[in-house]
Amino acid sequence: MRYKLLGKSGLRVSELALGTMTFGEDWGFGASKEESKKIFTQFIEAGGNFIDTACNYTNGTSERFIGEFIQGNREQYVIATKFSLTTRTNDPNGGGNHRKNLVQTVEGSLKRLNTDYIDLLWLHAWDFTTPVEEVMRALDDLVRAGKVLYVGISDTPAWIVSQANTLAMLRGWTPFIGLQVEYNLLQRAPERDLLPMAKALDIGVTAWAPIAGGALTGKYLNQSKDELKRLAPESKRLNDANSKIAMEVVNIADEIGRTPAQVALNWVRQQSGVMIPLIGARKESQMVDNLAAVEFTLTPEHLNRLDQVSQIELGFPHDFLSSDPVRNALFGTTFTKIDNHRTV
Repeated sequence: MRYKLLGKSGLRVSELALGTMTFGEDWGFGASKEESKKIFTQFIEAGGNFIDTACNYTNGTSERFIGEFIQGNREQYVIATKFSLTTRTNDPNGGGNHRKNLVQTVEGSLKRLNTDYIDLLWLHAWDFTTPVEEVMRALDDLVRAGKVLYVGISDTPAWIVSQANTLAMLRGWTPFIGLQVEYNLLQRAPERDLLPMAKALDIGVTAWAPIAGGALTGKYLNQSKDELKRLAPESKRLNDANSKIAMEVVNIADEIGRTPAQVALNWVRQQSGVMIPLIGARKESQMVDNLAAVEFTLTPEHLNRLDQVSQIELGFPHDFLSSDPVRNALFGTTFTKIDNHRTV
């Protein structure tokens, strides 16, 4: 395992992060405490130090398990947790990005994690009701109090993240050093604005669902349409276009003697910038398979094949600005003669 600097910080995090939404069986799926400990141990023994959870994962069980697993060696780990999602569905202040929920959530997470500080606190999802000034000042207060060391943001439009970090820098508050988004071969929409923004602002990216909930492993390819209909939660990932992408992943895996999950993970891992896949598992064997992705890299030919089969339209204004008529209007005949080191 190698390590990366997370965004515009000196924090060293492992090139894979351990996602722990499966720690606990409160939601009717996931791993028992014993299996969760095995998964955790495999990750740590492989050199991983970046552990990702949330206040509401398995109703708090995920944080409690992690709190037990890290005892005796707390300083070795980079513990990331999240606030925003409601923990009291009938209480209007039971969730959201506002200061009240933030402070209450952090206090609860500290108790469940059995620690006195959180290495990285993620804003879990933007609520479109809390002013950005309130969010950034409240997060900065927690950093100054020593309860949080760094802050990140997840599942939020690029323009809001840009606004938040610009405001923080102008006022001397703590900026976001991390961005968490869904990113995989079936979900490349972040390439439109979120990933270019992260590169421009030097924000590290952690990618959730890097194997698209298992769809990129090829496990759905041979199932009938009736069987697929019963997989309602995965229905958006199960269509003809996505099946072609999954098939290409399987083909490359067969060619190089690796598993489809490892191929899908490495496509994410080998994208430019600080790109860290979040790997989760319900069984120890799945974690062992995921960890083996760091043993190899995909060739440029393999990356090109995967890029081609999964390519998306960037849409307006990106496609418009990159069109020949617009480029000619901007640069005349000189565009190809200019070496632009800022090209994303």
